[in-house]
Amino acid sequence: MKIVLKFGGSVLFEDERINTRIIKRYAYLIDQISQKHEVNIVVGGGELARKYIEALDNLGAPESFKDLMGIEISRINAQLFITALKDLAYPVPPKNFDEVIRALNSGKIVVCGGLIPGQSTNAVASFIAEQMGADQLINITDVDYVYTDDPKLNPEAKPIEEMKVDDFIDLIMKNTGNAGTYKLFDVTAAQIIRRSRILLKFVSGKDPENILKAVNNEKVGTIIRHELRR
Repeated sequence: MKIVLKFGGSVLFEDERINTRIIKRYAYLIDQISQKHEVNIVVGGGELARKYIEALDNLGAPESFKDLMGIEISRINAQLFITALKDLAYPVPPKNFDEVIRALNSGKIVVCGGLIPGQSTNAVASFIAEQMGADQLINITDVDYVYTDDPKLNPEAKPIEEMKVDDFIDLIMKNTGNAGTYKLFDVTAAQIIRRSRILLKFVSGKDPENILKAVNNEKVGTIIRHELRR
């Protein structure tokens, strides 16, 4: 299979410190997966990016500049994975779509952060998935499922194990926002997934083994399908 792994930046941190133990574990598992499947990676900015964006907001920065800061932080996070993957990885995070395409032809695992202002790293992951003809995009985040609402704000939110992509788009339309506030996934990313008919999965990043379960089609997290199975 061809697979894109999208890591939320929050997965890399524990108690506000970079969790090198979990990054090393992910690197080991990605090595194992890459022996059977083609794998590329996108990493988000996470809480660190949001802190910088909040500071820039307080200082009166425009949205475009806050986006650029988020991109820089995500690229730093991507470099952590590149370092952990060693020779398996393309040596630098691509800076634009042309560089992404060249990197994809290198035979190495490409690890991206953000690319352009106004576009989330989820959209980058969806673009790469479309470009490489991926079978699956696995989103590794800090929650275990997609929920009917933000579970951090609404204790009544219910987990969803499986849903149609059109219903998923309706759900995320309620959660659009400014730089650093993409709560789950953004509409641009979801529309790319829909038009390319890529299977989208959400799993918790707290247990690295979840990516193996998702790749092996074991029951874990939420699956976004184009048609629900009967």
